[in-house]
Amino acid sequence: MRFFAFLFFLNFILAPNLTAKENISGNPDHLNVYYFRGNFRCSNCYKIETYTKEAVEKFFAKELESGELVYNVINIDEKENAHFVEDYKLYTKSVILSRVIDGAEAEYKNLQKIWEYLGDRERFHNYIKEEIGGFLHRKEEGQ
Repeated sequence: MRFFAFLFFLNFILAPNLTAKENISGNPDHLNVYYFRGNFRCSNCYKIETYTKEAVEKFFAKELESGELVYNVINIDEKENAHFVEDYKLYTKSVILSRVIDGAEAEYKNLQKIWEYLGDRERFHNYIKEEIGGFLHRKEEGQ
């Protein structure tokens, strides 16, 4: 029990320090997959983060490795990340896809059905897979 209390405590000490990562891919054309969270995190918040990361790593490992796709978990309660709330009209924990072309954001989409599919891991994974795949496919078509 003491161990779990310690982990819970560490979460509140370390979690607020997580901020947006720079585009480490160096690729001016890429797709950002953002999971936006706050300081307070419920079990569903952790589940969304876990399921999103699992889907991205399972279905898009090659794109992650090449830098074509970049996955970030961003704490919007951090001062330097507060602009994302307005940029993406965030009102709750969210997964956002953001296409970057020539270093500038060209389009984005809030994957709002994550809440609908939260009770079904496979359906959640498939939703993430289809949405990311659609963004990557449009890039290949030049859209």
